[in-house]
Amino acid sequence: MSEKKCLLQVDNLNVYYGSIHAIKGVSFQVNEGEIVTLIGANGAGKSTTLNTIAGLLKPKTGTVTFDGKVISGLPANRIVPLGMALCPEGRRIFQHMTVRENLEMGGYSRPGSEIDDSIEQVFQRFPRLKERRKQIAGTLSGGEQQMLAMSRALMSKPKLMMLDEPSMGLAPILVDQIFDIIKELHASGTTILLVEQNARKALQIADRAYVLETGSVTLSGTGAELASSEDVKKAYLGG
Repeated sequence: MSEKKCLLQVDNLNVYYGSIHAIKGVSFQVNEGEIVTLIGANGAGKSTTLNTIAGLLKPKTGTVTFDGKVISGLPANRIVPLGMALCPEGRRIFQHMTVRENLEMGGYSRPGSEIDDSIEQVFQRFPRLKERRKQIAGTLSGGEQQMLAMSRALMSKPKLMMLDEPSMGLAPILVDQIFDIIKELHASGTTILLVEQNARKALQIADRAYVLETGSVTLSGTGAELASSEDVKKAYLGG
C-alpha cells in the first residue's frame, strides 16, 4: 500500500493576540484523503489554528506547508487559489445577497466559464439550495445557511476543506445531516480538517484526531483511539 501524501503540515506554530500566547508550538499533519479533527474545549485555540492556516492571522513563529509550498504568512486571498477553503465558525454567509450570489462569491478565484458548472454541481448535491437560489441568504434556516456556507467553500474546488464548528447551533436532526454531508464530501475525494464541539460525532468520522488544550496539542491518535481514551471520554464525551 503506497504511503499517503502529506497535504498539510503544521510545524511548531506560535500565535499571539497582543501579549496573549494563544497557540503554543502546535504541530500536526493532514494527509491527502483523510478527515482529521481537532477537538478541545472552548478557548483551546482550535479556531485560531484554522484561521492562521487560512492566512487570516499571522503566526509569530512556525511554518505551515500546504501541498509542498510554505504558506505561513501569506494572505488568505493568495492561499485560496492554491486549493484550500475555510468554512468559518458562525457560517459568515453574505446575509444580504441571494443564495446564488453567495455561491458566485465562493468561486471568485476560478475562471468565470467554470462557475456556472460548479453552481449546477452544488444544486445537484443540495436541491434545497436550488429551490432557494433567488432567496436572500439571511432569511434561510440555520441548517440551510450551513449548507450554503459549505457549498460556498466548495465553489473554489478545494483540495483541503477546513470546517470550523459546522454543527454549532443546529438541531440534532440537522447535525446528523451536516455530518452526512461531510462524509459524502470526503467520499468524493475532498480532504477535510474539522474543528467541532461535538467531539463524539467528530471522532466517529475522523481518520485521525488531535486534542488541543490551552493552545497546545496534548493527545493524538486515530479517531477510534481517542474515542476510547478514558481521558477524552471524561473531558469531552461525558463518559
